[in-house]
Amino acid sequence: MSTLTQEHTDLFIGGAWQPSSDRALTQVICPATEEPFGAAPTGTSVDVDRAVDAARHALRTTPWADSTAEQRAQWMRALADELEARGDETARVVTNENGMPISLARVAEGKGPAATLRYYADLAEGTPTEERRSANLPGRTTVVRRDPVGVVALVVPWNFPQSLTMFKLAPALAAGCTVVIKPAPETALDAFALAAAAEACGFPPGVINVITGGRDVGAYLVAHPLVNKVAFTGSTAAGRAIGEVCGRLLRPVTLELGGKSAAIVLDDADLVETVRGLAWVSLLNNGQTCYLNSRILAPRTRYDEVVDAVADLARSFRAGDPLDPATRVGPLVTQQQRERVEGFIAAGRAEGGRIVAGGGRPKDMDRGWYIEPTVLADLLPSATPVKEEIFGPVLTVQPYDDIDHAIKLANDSEYGLGGTVWTTDVDRGLDVARRVETGSIGVNFFDLDLGAPFGGVKASGLGRELGPEGLDAYITLKSIYLRATDQGGQA
Repeated sequence: MSTLTQEHTDLFIGGAWQPSSDRALTQVICPATEEPFGAAPTGTSVDVDRAVDAARHALRTTPWADSTAEQRAQWMRALADELEARGDETARVVTNENGMPISLARVAEGKGPAATLRYYADLAEGTPTEERRSANLPGRTTVVRRDPVGVVALVVPWNFPQSLTMFKLAPALAAGCTVVIKPAPETALDAFALAAAAEACGFPPGVINVITGGRDVGAYLVAHPLVNKVAFTGSTAAGRAIGEVCGRLLRPVTLELGGKSAAIVLDDADLVETVRGLAWVSLLNNGQTCYLNSRILAPRTRYDEVVDAVADLARSFRAGDPLDPATRVGPLVTQQQRERVEGFIAAGRAEGGRIVAGGGRPKDMDRGWYIEPTVLADLLPSATPVKEEIFGPVLTVQPYDDIDHAIKLANDSEYGLGGTVWTTDVDRGLDVARRVETGSIGVNFFDLDLGAPFGGVKASGLGRELGPEGLDAYITLKSIYLRATDQGGQA
């Protein structure tokens, strides 16, 4: 695998490239080569102040402050076109940053953000800024106004950095907000690609700002007194900390957090079709996807059959160079992440689990943070790999006795983000899906719908992204009461 070194010394603040107040750079390590791929500014609280000030200024001044939804939609579509034109190169950057297979990166990171922008551009144009309602008292009218919430801090993770940035950025722009984007240190470089695209298409200065840095920079941004809202995707532990800060500050927050989703295989399921679908919903992005169905629940009468089929699936995913379009499993994002996943596999062994596929590092890969897709069977519901989010290519298979037992196992989790039901009877699958405690669930497939809300329940988060509900998260509502007889009070 060859890598291109990318070094950025400046941050994107106020529509211009500005040096960080700390001239030190933080290396970005390619997980496939274990060598530096690039470097980004370390960032400081002073840089956060400058970025938030720029966003605040843009929020209150022309051309953004008095822009119409139609004007914002034009800027958003121009940004979508620019991102799409740069999509292949952005995908290569993301693959070098986090090990995402290039075939996935070209779709999710190269094309997906543009589609999200265009969806919210259309939605902005179709959503009125004001509406008049007849009040419940005679002779009164209420004007209900939708205003932007203000300056928004977007704190995004490393696993799908461009897509998950856009889940937040697109509705924020559609609403008329301004933003400060803080990417994960592991994937800082692709955020500058987004900034360059915004600059190239003539986005108003200060509307989109990009700063980089570690947890201290993120924490300072989240608590900044001039930030009006926070949108975060990441671990549940970090989400709890951010939620506590925002709760104390009475600051709106959207939290898309961890998951430990279940795939419920019903007794009538077509196993060939089920396994084909599980390849996407259980091992996507090297197992580093929040909604993945890492718990496979199988009827006890078909348990051995399902275990064998899932094991065969895992063995068919051979690790390789993530820049090779044929590769389906790349490396994990960091050495620390691989060691964490290995710890879960060791815990599974110690707690009585049977490893039926994988379980170690690929023998033919002498460098890179790779781990074999692994399947654990025969674990108790209380076992560590069953209960905790692993965020790697590790699946567990558990037996259930009947539908009620399956739903009990599916709901026996602190998380509730995704899930699937596999059956040849769609109505039966829909009945089961309704009973699972989760924010989203698919029958015989799982794929996010830009037009429908996505988010979790329980420890999987607060609020929703995507769909009209995703736009509502960046709106503040104001009611203006009028007497119909007053000047200007007529509809």
